[in-house]
Amino acid sequence: MTSASDIPALPEHLYVHVPLCRTKCAYCDFFSVAEADLPLCVDALTGALVGQTLAWAQRGLALRPLQTLYIGGGTPTMLGPALAGLVDALATHIGVATGAEVTVEAKPDSLDDALVALLAEAGVTRVSLGVQSFHDDVLRTLGRAHDATRAIAAARSVRKWNLDLSIDLMCGIPGQSMGSWLASVEHAIATGAGHVSVYPLSLESGTPLAAEVLLGRFAEPDPDIAADMMIAAGEILAAAGFERYEVANYAKPGAQSRHNTAYWTGKEYLGAGPGAHGMLSATTARASGFVVPESAARVRYAIACELERGLQSVPRVEVETLTAEEAAREDVMLGLRLTRGVDVVLVEGARVGGVLEHFVGTGLVERADDRWRLTERGWLLGNEVFGDVWAGE
Repeated sequence: MTSASDIPALPEHLYVHVPLCRTKCAYCDFFSVAEADLPLCVDALTGALVGQTLAWAQRGLALRPLQTLYIGGGTPTMLGPALAGLVDALATHIGVATGAEVTVEAKPDSLDDALVALLAEAGVTRVSLGVQSFHDDVLRTLGRAHDATRAIAAARSVRKWNLDLSIDLMCGIPGQSMGSWLASVEHAIATGAGHVSVYPLSLESGTPLAAEVLLGRFAEPDPDIAADMMIAAGEILAAAGFERYEVANYAKPGAQSRHNTAYWTGKEYLGAGPGAHGMLSATTARASGFVVPESAARVRYAIACELERGLQSVPRVEVETLTAEEAAREDVMLGLRLTRGVDVVLVEGARVGGVLEHFVGTGLVERADDRWRLTERGWLLGNEVFGDVWAGE
C-alpha cells in the first residue's frame, strides 16, 4: 500500500509566464505578444494561468507551500490589478510558505504607486524592475516604452511600499558610452535597490535591433567594450556594499534572488504559461503523468509558445530527459555560475574534473579546498567553460 509520504510532492518553486507586453522591445526574442495583438481579455488570460498551475494538483502530486513564486514575462504588470488577483489565487489554492519570496517582474511604464500597493497587499515581497538604462537615448535604441524619469518613479513606488527591489541593467548597447553606463549603475544604487543584475546585450537573430545592425544603422556590439563595462560596474557595486553572487547578479547581504538560486542549484520547479519551462526529477515527472525512459533522472519541459495550446490546463510541451550523469553535468555547469562554485564531490559524479583542470591551466577556473569555481577572468569567459562542462569528457 502506498502511504501519503510516498507520494511525490509539488515542487516548492513556481514560475508563471505572462506573455503580454505593451510593445515588443527591439532586442527581445522571448515569447510575448503586444497588447494590441492579445486575442483574449486580461481576466481570461489570468484565469487560464491560474487554471494551468492548479492542474498540477490533479496530477498525483502532494501539495506543499511554495518557497518561491516568480511571475515573469513578458510584462506581468500589464495585467494591472489582475496581477494582484493572480498572486492571491495562487497563494490561496496552492499555498505560500511563511517567509516565502514572491517576485513579480515589472517594466516602469506599467507600474505605478496604486498597483504596487495592490501587489504588496496580495503578498508580493519583491519586484524585479526591467530598467536596462537610465539614459533616454539608450532606451530609445532598445525600443523601451519608458524614459529615465518614469524608471526612477517606479523604483520609488516599490521602495515606498517596503518591497525588495531588483534593478536590471544592460550594457554593450550600440551608442552607449562608458559614461552613460556608469551613470546608470549609480542611478540603480541610488534607488535603494538591494539587488542589481548587469547583462551584456545579446543580439538575437530576427529581432528588430539585429536587423538594424545588419543594415548598418547601428554598429555591432563589441564584446570587449561590454566586458570592460561589466568590470567597471562590478567595482562600483562592490564599493556600494553589493556582493557578486552569480555571473551577472549582485546583492546586498540577504537580498539574493532565492528563486533564481533554486535554478542554479538543481532544485525542482514548475513552469506555467506559454513559453515557460519547468524541471522535475524523473520520479516527480512520472507521478505527474510524463512518460519517460527508465534511464532518465531529470525531466525538463517547455510549454508551447502559443496562446491557444500554451494556456490549456494540460498544454502541449516539449520534453527533454537527462540521465544521472547528464543531470550532474548540468548541476556543475549551473553551479559554476555562482561565486561559491561547486563541490568536488559533484564534479567527480559528473566526471568533468579533467575539463575543469584544463581551464585551471587557462586561468578561467580555480580549485579552493573542496570547491571548484570560476576566476575573475572566468566570469567574463564563462560560456566557454559552461559549454565544455556540458559536453563532458
